Amino acid sequence: MGSSMEAAFSVAQTAVEAAGAGAAIALLDADERVVGWTQTAERLVGYAPADVVGRSAALLLADGEDRAKISAFFEQGTAPGRWSGSAKVRHRDGHRIDVRLCVQSLSGQDGRAQWVVSASDKATPPSWAAHGAAHPSLPGALHLPSRLPVGVAIRDTGLRCTWVNDTQGLKDGIPLTRRLGRTLTEAAPGCEAETLEALMRQVLQSGVPTLNVEYRAFLPPQARTERTLTASLFRLDDAQGRALGVCAVSVDVTDSRRARERLAILGEAGKRIGTTLDVMQTGQELADLAVPLLADYATVDLAESVPLGEGPLARLGQGGRPRAFRRAGLASIHQVAPGSPISRGEPVPVPPGSPFAGVLRSGQSHFEPVLGISPGTWAEHHDAAPVAIDDGSAHSLMVVPIHARGALLGVAMFVRTDDRAPFEEDDLLLAEELVSWAALSLDNARQYARERSAALALQRHLLPRHATGGSAADVAWRYLPADSHHGVGGDWFDVIALPGARVALVVGDVVGHGINAAATMGQLRTAVRTLASMDMPADELLARLDEQVIRLAEADADPGDPASATMAATCLYVVYDPVTRCCTIARAGHPPPAIIDPRKGVTFPDLPTGAPLGLGLVPFESVTLQLPEHSVLALYTDGLIEDRNDDIDTGMHRLSIALAQPGLPLDELGASVVDTLSASAPDDDVTLLLAQTRALGPDQVASWQLPADPAVVSRARVLATGQLAQWGLDHLSPSTELIVSELVTNAIQHGDGMIGLRLIHHESLTCEVYDTSTSYPRLRHPHTMDENGRGLLLVSQLSRRWGTRHTPEGKLIWAEQPLTSSS
Repeated sequence: MGSSMEAAFSVAQTAVEAAGAGAAIALLDADERVVGWTQTAERLVGYAPADVVGRSAALLLADGEDRAKISAFFEQGTAPGRWSGSAKVRHRDGHRIDVRLCVQSLSGQDGRAQWVVSASDKATPPSWAAHGAAHPSLPGALHLPSRLPVGVAIRDTGLRCTWVNDTQGLKDGIPLTRRLGRTLTEAAPGCEAETLEALMRQVLQSGVPTLNVEYRAFLPPQARTERTLTASLFRLDDAQGRALGVCAVSVDVTDSRRARERLAILGEAGKRIGTTLDVMQTGQELADLAVPLLADYATVDLAESVPLGEGPLARLGQGGRPRAFRRAGLASIHQVAPGSPISRGEPVPVPPGSPFAGVLRSGQSHFEPVLGISPGTWAEHHDAAPVAIDDGSAHSLMVVPIHARGALLGVAMFVRTDDRAPFEEDDLLLAEELVSWAALSLDNARQYARERSAALALQRHLLPRHATGGSAADVAWRYLPADSHHGVGGDWFDVIALPGARVALVVGDVVGHGINAAATMGQLRTAVRTLASMDMPADELLARLDEQVIRLAEADADPGDPASATMAATCLYVVYDPVTRCCTIARAGHPPPAIIDPRKGVTFPDLPTGAPLGLGLVPFESVTLQLPEHSVLALYTDGLIEDRNDDIDTGMHRLSIALAQPGLPLDELGASVVDTLSASAPDDDVTLLLAQTRALGPDQVASWQLPADPAVVSRARVLATGQLAQWGLDHLSPSTELIVSELVTNAIQHGDGMIGLRLIHHESLTCEVYDTSTSYPRLRHPHTMDENGRGLLLVSQLSRRWGTRHTPEGKLIWAEQPLTSSS
């Protein structure tokens, strides 16, 4: 195995060692005498050119066995033409050096043989070994990183080629007959040759080697493949140390360069593909990366369901005809005329006989390095075929399926045109790697689109669709879902009708994004509506809601991780009474509302902040303000005012400026504010709820103060029926008389001091009775023989709904009747 393996690897050894800083090169004639010596050779063995030039190279070998092996090689003439192995050379000071040795034959103009010898100290690892490359140990051979042949050329001081080995011509494309006796620019005119000759002159002048200069092979114009070589240049000196010429050692690094290029392209893929969670954008990023790094023209076509986050494309034969495609990416080296009859976003047909249909059926890539465009081929009948295929400029094609999670999302097509080299197998592997990278991003984007669509659908279902402020206020709202990678947030708002013509306005924000936040939002909105129906004071409602959030978090917590029992939200709760024009506000970690006073402009009331819901930290407080008629309340979430570059006060100032547009209708004001303040792609939901207050006039409200005396019951009935007559509600008099009688009687029995009676004529008729007692009445279901307990039962039967609530002085009982005829 020894000699044959050495011959196979020796050429690569020359390249590796000649490219290293420790390589020593000498030139021998047919009689084994040294005729050229380099500075690296002098540094290795300590002999100056005067000491060795003209003498037998065998004298430098320390062992007779090594001399015998080398002599036997030279006696064979030019066959096998190269030899490599280990040897010991004698340093000038007497010590021995173990070296890696390689000898190659050269051809000259006169036909005489000449030899180039490369040697390097075995104690100094070659450059490739320092990078951790692992190579098998070969008996009788060296550890080599490559099997690539090495070219060697010797040029005189005029840079004319005097000696060359057979490998050089095979690699750089210059035949022996055109090379010998000529300079490189004479043999192969062009910029590459001029650059190399300039470097050779530098080496001749300085004696300093130039290593690993990359250049392209001098191939004929019709060649469709390109070869890349690296040259290392060394000066050869005579006995007096004068320059004899330049030795150029060349290695074909086409494959390694392609590997580096592919790694670079894959590195770019990590940076440029999947920058967003938009599937159409990801498709375009794949096409943009492929052109011109891999192809001259590229398209990315996705199943129409993919951008919508729906299921993947079924393969042909597994679900009938395929669903429609849509073009997501398109790139071409021709920017003005992209060369496709189908633009981005347009549907793409899939003819049965096209490579696309074959890829969909098989799930495997279609590779056509030499594209057939003769009459009758698929391109002739394919409306989506690139112009380059139709006009014959395309000559190489790849169609790669886009797989994700075992399903097919679409196809990517890559085309080369004009004089560019055809696709090779390595190009197909690279294309499949790029598509795999894009497929992961596309699948993530599809999953995001599906979850975002579900979260949006859930959120829209849970948010009010036809909210109205009734007699208390005109309302308008704007909701803009987040467009971040995390999905929509947990914003919610609500408008809740309360007894006595009042209205509750709510805006909240669940911490987090996605469908979980939307689901939590729905739970909290339901909880707020339930608590509001109990007519709780604003601060008490937030306290109960805080408890509910804590319970929800504990129910969802991991039993093994108590820290996971955390759920946080903010909330702003406002109750407006159009009778008194009083507005009661309480907040839980939420930004304060803005109040637009028709005369004083935009202000933010000073309110206790309150802790966010779910923390159970401090009690909540409420503040009551009296608003001028036609004031506007603006409730919003932090997505409208937050900016990562500014503090919250700056955002609130911007909001006040945006709201200061007197006379603008409520809907237009909301649209203007959101359009002005929200980013084009907000990271958080943006919610704005506007309510323009109304006030009920004296002709819609009647109230009386009555002593707690049973004798006033009949007077209360008379007062109520008289007021109904003024309002034209005589048809409600019988039921109202009974309701007033029962409620006033109940107040007299359980309270002391004065009793209040109030009738409110708005969208319904509300009867309110309030007293100083804090005890709540309880609805009973008396038996036939019971003498008491029928009062509230009668009230509940006569009214649409009834209830109680706390007042600062005691309690209030109310009953509401619908208006069955116009007033």
